[in-house]
Amino acid sequence: MNATHDDLQAPPAARPMTTITPLQTFKMLLRREYWEHRGGFVWGPLIAGAIAIVLALITAIGLSAAFHYYLGKGDAHGVNLDFSSKAESAGQIGDLALSGGLAMVFMVFVFVVFFYALGSIYDERKDRSILFWKSLPVSDTQAVLSKLLWALVLAPALAAAIGLLVGLVLWILAWLTAVANGVDGASAIFVQAHPLKVVAQVLLSLPVYALWALPTVGWLMLCSAWARSVPFIWAVVIPLLACVFIGLVNVFLAIIAPDTGFPALRLAYIIGYRGLLSVVPGSWMLSPQIANDAQRAAVDGPQALTQSSIDFTTNLHALTTIDLWVGAVIGAAMVYGAIRLRRWRDEG
Repeated sequence: MNATHDDLQAPPAARPMTTITPLQTFKMLLRREYWEHRGGFVWGPLIAGAIAIVLALITAIGLSAAFHYYLGKGDAHGVNLDFSSKAESAGQIGDLALSGGLAMVFMVFVFVVFFYALGSIYDERKDRSILFWKSLPVSDTQAVLSKLLWALVLAPALAAAIGLLVGLVLWILAWLTAVANGVDGASAIFVQAHPLKVVAQVLLSLPVYALWALPTVGWLMLCSAWARSVPFIWAVVIPLLACVFIGLVNVFLAIIAPDTGFPALRLAYIIGYRGLLSVVPGSWMLSPQIANDAQRAAVDGPQALTQSSIDFTTNLHALTTIDLWVGAVIGAAMVYGAIRLRRWRDEG
């Protein structure tokens, strides 16, 4: 008791101070990013999912009303509403419902992450909040990496979770529509679906996405740290103009020297596609090293596309491509450049 009393009577400078670890600081930065951008990270995907559910509900009601109308007129006798003999097709409806929910959410997620990364460092300078954060024991590396973690890992995982919930609602809605219209074997929509494979495919896609999207996110963050104003021009307009210039050079060389072998498509792919569109989930399927598989699936029709959406081989193949790893290294270098630029470019 005496020791405790002495500690309380000691002057403030003599009291033991609580040390904040770098991990605690980093967690605080992650929470800061969430509270500042939860409108995009959470509400954007939720609103997109709600719109998808409402549209699906309206479609289901419209199709059901049309079917019963033609059934009453005797014009629906040619429609086969029996899933008992087409259980596999009914299962694909469930898979498509889950995939559709993910697709709707990720459509919004792409824009959220793109503009989040583009304004991640520039907005701090614009509103002068960077001066506050530089007054705290927070390093530039910690600040930039917290934003990078949200763009590449946490935001995609959150969007995937919301997308799966939306897909589950669409799945149940598809089953209720089948039941309401008296479809035989409607339970096959649940029994023959592959929800665990879809979830596993999504989980496997997350690390692939983090590596594949790194060059785009790194480029956007580098421009965000570099640009004194309007980072959109640096990040988007200039690469697009570069692609146009490459196309003009290719046309010019095709006229005067058709055998030069100018790699126009390859350069446009690197600058335009990998530089700006790698932030789109699943865009690695169009990589030249794995595009043949995707093209075969598109030619084979919707059934092949459904199977490819729950097939692990595409993601595993992406992890073995040079395209992915070279892009990841270049993206990491650009993130390092963004950290260095943030260190001294703090003017408003």
